[in-house]
Amino acid sequence: MSLPIAVAAGPARAPLYAVPDPAPAAPDPTAEGWDLVHAAQGGDRAAFGRLYDRYVDGVYRYVLLRVGDRHLAEDVTSETFLRALRRITSISYQGRDVGAWFTTIARNLVLDHVKSSRFRLEVVTDEIADPTTPTAAVAGAAGSLGPEQQVISRDTGDELVRCISDLGDDQRECVILRFIQGYSVAETARIMDRGEGAVKALQHRAIRRLAKLLPDTLR
Repeated sequence: MSLPIAVAAGPARAPLYAVPDPAPAAPDPTAEGWDLVHAAQGGDRAAFGRLYDRYVDGVYRYVLLRVGDRHLAEDVTSETFLRALRRITSISYQGRDVGAWFTTIARNLVLDHVKSSRFRLEVVTDEIADPTTPTAAVAGAAGSLGPEQQVISRDTGDELVRCISDLGDDQRECVILRFIQGYSVAETARIMDRGEGAVKALQHRAIRRLAKLLPDTLR
């Protein structure tokens, strides 16, 4: 006679829930820039045009703050992109935004100009204060402020630019790259061909110098 065998029931299974799809990752500007470089290297002429549109304002702003002359800045900016176009097939991924490569070309052209003409780099206040130029970013996003705040913001930006122009060449370039162009310490070091420690020291001295140059009302 066979006896029934009791089988113990296992633990109750937890109900299954649908796992939501992960949110799409935000586009990486650095990767997008290098994708355009690779497309341009493959012969896509429109890709280089998009690179130009993406980086021309930053290059122009950098050059203008270095040379202080709008017409010269336009010439140097144009030559920067002509050189970049000629060299586009030779560049490879460098672990940084491709904009730093354009800025490095522009920096070398500025240095060539200084050496050839012994031109003393001075910022022309009238050029910098022109709100139609990209350097209006120095004064902040004044367009969203009221009339009185816009005047204060513009005057503050103009005074800051005048103080930056009184820094030494290396300190001025460091401030422009770090706080106006927005490059990291590592990117600034590569552009200036210096160590990161040297850039940090330059930045520290420049900020201390600016603190002394700025009027009491802006400190």
